[in-house]
Formats: sequence, structure tokens, C-alpha cells
Amino acid sequence: MSDFDLVVTGRVVLADRVIEDGFIAVRDGTVERVGSGTPPATRERHDFGGAYVMPGAIDSQVHSRSQAGQEDFVWSTRSAAAGGVTTVVDMPYDAGFLVCTGDRIKRKALEAGEQARVDFALYGTIAPEDGPKEIDGMVEAGACGFKFSTFNTDSKRFPRIAPQTLYACFEQIARHGLIAGIHNENDEMVRAAIAEVERSGIRDYRAHGLSRPPVTETLAMAEVYELGAQSGCSTHVVHCSVGRGYELCNGYRQQGYDATVEACIHYLVLDEENDVRRLVGKAKINPPIRPRKEVEALWHHLAAGHVTVVSTDHVSWSEDRKSDPDMLKNSSGAPGLEVLYSLLLKGLTERGLPITWAARLLATNPARLFRIGHRKGAIELGRDADITVMAHDPRIYDPAASGHNYVKWSPYTGMELPFRPVATFVRGMCVYDGTDVLAAPGFGTFIRPGGGG
Repeated sequence: MSDFDLVVTGRVVLADRVIEDGFIAVRDGTVERVGSGTPPATRERHDFGGAYVMPGAIDSQVHSRSQAGQEDFVWSTRSAAAGGVTTVVDMPYDAGFLVCTGDRIKRKALEAGEQARVDFALYGTIAPEDGPKEIDGMVEAGACGFKFSTFNTDSKRFPRIAPQTLYACFEQIARHGLIAGIHNENDEMVRAAIAEVERSGIRDYRAHGLSRPPVTETLAMAEVYELGAQSGCSTHVVHCSVGRGYELCNGYRQQGYDATVEACIHYLVLDEENDVRRLVGKAKINPPIRPRKEVEALWHHLAAGHVTVVSTDHVSWSEDRKSDPDMLKNSSGAPGLEVLYSLLLKGLTERGLPITWAARLLATNPARLFRIGHRKGAIELGRDADITVMAHDPRIYDPAASGHNYVKWSPYTGMELPFRPVATFVRGMCVYDGTDVLAAPGFGTFIRPGGGG
């Protein structure tokens, strides 16, 4: 009789080291042994030679339902499986359905559970007029954190929350030990900058960056980190495109506050003068993609340990909403789930940074951030056997080629990616075999907070 249900072998990557000639032994969907040398007996074995066997990624920022009738979880989690993402953390700003009560968390969890091919966690938010009154109900329903915006993208779908309301919400969230995640743009300054751009007549690729200069981002960050410091709430900025923002976060951390910050993969890969100029609306993202000097500044901060997590801010807008020659008329956001792991490994290896940093930024740290480390985020005894195998197999990226993406466009089209996922396991089940997504809709489960990891 075999000892285990599954054994995976290869170069096992942990957050602090690489185990050469390593193995992971799995029973009942959880990791039971990690070691090197001769693997134990098992019913099912997958040998990956010199490929990296890594913890499955937790994408900290996914928008599966921003456009009605578009992607939804059946497709976002298909892209995730094909990209080595084993858990998606979905944002609460669904088209026509602000996820702002416990009942709405429960409804979304039920509907997502019928579609998802990988596991998922859910952010909650508030309607501005409600203040903190619905927070306890959302915590009880399983929210992994709360998302707020300092900019009014849409009064119904994506509203601005005033600082006094933020403070009251932060105090309530702090009682539960969860995070407040913030979209960081100062509303008044952005609106003034947009008006100035409109007066100037500039409508090409430059318009978006001019309409949201770096100070609009860092001013919002300073405000929310101070609200977090005064309220005792763990405060997380969900995307930062400029080096100064990471300095602000690190300063609050050095003062002893639980301040964290997220670098979306597009800020580490794309730049304004080359990529936004070429892609125009397909590279419109809030906050904007910045000049190359800021990209390099972000990599400096990543190397210094100032980046908490890396995510996609994935959203699959239909192509007609990303193709207007008037830059400001395009929707903001881009898909990225299928290439998150590949793009980060490319950047790390090109800069000579340790491969273990991918395990930390895509798995260990996100699990801790969302208080799901009791199950997720590491190849360790007792954790879910969420495993991504990344092989060195250089390819030119074509989002239409795999069939795993709802839209056929991507800002990363045509990039050479040295590494690609050749297998993805969720709770010990192979959900992607390097070509096909094997998990059916409904395989994914709702992950609730339960431990710090």
C-alpha cells in the first residue's frame, strides 16, 4: 500500500531556500512531507526534473466581474489555473453589485463557488452612506479584508470614502484583526489635473499620466497610513506605481505600524515612454504606468524588501473599451492572471534576484496579509498542497493561443517569457497540465480568514 496520494519532485522552492532534488508528499490534499533525495511511495507521482516546484500563487487583486456579461469567475479562474495562480482574491466592485453587506458576501461566495476552478477569497467594501455598520456582518460572512478608495471612480460601483468615514471603518476593522486595502489617489488633486489636461488639448498616450501625477498617489498614501496608525488598523495600499510610495510605507513600518504595499506586475514590467506610447488605451491603468525611471525605482525597493506582495489587478475589459484614441476615454485595467508568475520570474532572473522571492511575494506574504496562512501560502506541513511548476521554456506570449483567456488582448502580447507553468495543483489535484485546464467549474472553494500563517 502506498504511503501518499501524490508526490511531486523537482527543485522545490521555499520562501527561504531551494531544495535541489526535492520532493513534496501529499495526503488528503495537504502537504505531509517535504524533503530531498529518494521520494516516498505514492499512488500518483509527477517528476519535473530541473523545473522549479513552487508554492501556488495567491493573486491579491482580481476583478472578475467589473464588466457585466464579460469574464466572471469561470474564466478568471481558468486563466489563473493556466498561470500557476491557485487562489484569487476578488475585489468587491462588481458591475451593478457593490459587495457591501454580509448577505452580498454570502451571495457572491455562492455564485463564485459554482464557477471557480481554483480557490478564492473575497474583499468586502462599504456604501459611503453606511459607514462601518455592515463591517461585522461581512467579517462573519468570511471577508478576508476590506477595500476602500480615496478616489471616486464611480459613485455606485467604485465610490470614494471620505477620511472621517475611513477612520471609523478602520477602527471597526482593527477589532477583527483584518486589513483595510486602499486605492490610493487623492480625489481633489486628480480632478484638478484632469481638468488641466482637458484644457491643454492633449489626448494621446501622455494624457493619462499627466492627469494623475505622482503626488496624487503619494498624498493619498500618506493620509491612509496615518489613519491606520491612529486607528490601530493594518493598512494596505493595493497598488503603488512610484518609488516614493514605498519609502512612505517603509517609514511607517519602521515606526512599528502594520503598513503594507502592493506592486502590481504591470508597474514592474511596463513603462510610459515605450509601452504606453505603443499600446495607448490597452495600457491605461489607475494609478498610471510611469516612466522607466520609476520602474527601476520599484525594482530597487523590491530588492530592498520594501514590496509586500505582487499582484495583477486583473480585469478583462472588452477590447472596444480599451481602443479609443482619446486616452482618457478608455477603461482602466488590464488582464494578467495567465502571466503573473512568468513575468515575475523573468524580472527576478534578469536582475539576479533570488527565485525564492517569488515564493515570498506571490504566496507567503499574501497568505499572511489576508489571514489565510493556516491553509495557504507555503509548501509546509499541514498547508493545502497548492503547487505551481515553472519550467524554463522560452516562448513569445500570445494571449489568444492558449484558449484560457476570455479576451484575446494583453499588454504583454509579444513579450518573450523564459519560464512558463507546466503544472498547477490545487489541494493536491492537478488543475492544469501545461496545456489544458483540467479543473471543472465548481472545483474551487471559498477561503475564509482563520490564521496568520
